[in-house]
Amino acid sequence: MELHDDDLKKFEAYGAPPLPQASVEGYVDHDNARIWYAVYGSGPAVILLHGGLGHSGNWGNQVPSLISSGRSVVLIDSRGHGRSSRDSRPYTYELMATDVLAVMDTLRLEKAPLVGWSDGACIALILAMKVPARIAGVFFFGCNMDPGGTREIEWPNPVIDRCLARHTKDYHQLSTTPDQFEVFFEAVGLMQRTQPTYYEHDLAAVESPVVIVQSEFDEFIKAEHAHDLARSIPGADLIILQGVSHFAPLQRPELFNKVVEAFLQNVAS
Repeated sequence: MELHDDDLKKFEAYGAPPLPQASVEGYVDHDNARIWYAVYGSGPAVILLHGGLGHSGNWGNQVPSLISSGRSVVLIDSRGHGRSSRDSRPYTYELMATDVLAVMDTLRLEKAPLVGWSDGACIALILAMKVPARIAGVFFFGCNMDPGGTREIEWPNPVIDRCLARHTKDYHQLSTTPDQFEVFFEAVGLMQRTQPTYYEHDLAAVESPVVIVQSEFDEFIKAEHAHDLARSIPGADLIILQGVSHFAPLQRPELFNKVVEAFLQNVAS
């Protein structure tokens, strides 16, 4: 039976399904932060990058599916998120992109495809621009690359509220600074309101295979922005996921996982 959690009531109550046992787990000390990572399964590697305010456990619906398809999955808690620490500097997507490279270097992972969700998608596309030799392809789900790509959020919004409630609980449980969620929330929010700032001429330089994935009911990203991204990136494909929102990996994982697997079959790690 296909799992549906369109209203995120299950996610708020229980979080995503627990991750399996990792084959490798550790920290990378990089640029005044400790970055948590883990590897699951065996086979060609894919790196999953979670969204803002969340953590790697939010991929609990995706990791078992990818393992069963014969892949190893690398998860990374972004700087200041989940189990990873941060210093007092403002957040930037570019800095978090260098953390991903540090993990890849530690794992001796020369090249891999990236699946990015929201802020993780932005990090993934920055890596494709900055270090194309390391990136086999980018699955870009639910994110903007310039400030004009975001929507005004319509309130009240119970789905966003439930997601935020889960993120708050998880931060208190996982973070090395469990009493600083409000500071964390404001710091990430500042980054999201003012970054990224990449435009058509920047995106035109991307050489890696890219698929832009937009949900029909995304609460944060304008549909026309997804179309603009697909037009700006050479050879990029655009996929619209029907019936879901910014939280598709949680709402209807079978739908989301099928699109991820199709992307991975078309890229070489």
